Amino acid sequence: MKEKIRYTDEPMEFRVIPDFLPPPDRLIFKEDGIKVTITLSTKSVYFFKTEAEKRGLQYQRMIRRLLDAYVEAFEPSVKEAPQESKRNRVEQPRRSYRKAGKR
Repeated sequence: MKEKIRYTDEPMEFRVIPDFLPPPDRLIFKEDGIKVTITLSTKSVYFFKTEAEKRGLQYQRMIRRLLDAYVEAFEPSVKEAPQESKRNRVEQPRRSYRKAGKR
């Protein structure tokens, strides 16, 4: 049988950690999405399927994350206004994908 733990009255050191968690309304795990049809090369699809299988992920999710990362890298200021409009995204005006001054 294991020895019993003997507790002592030693002074304990502790510190208060500030609350760093976001409020529940900011814990959004799923973004709105638009379904699109896209034709990819066989080589690209094979690559993503192979890599996704190695990691136990879905290949379509990997492609979506890649596209999201690309957008974040090149247009970090693109953020939707909070509850801008309940219009369907397809009805919203198109944003130019080119950076200003590169035409």
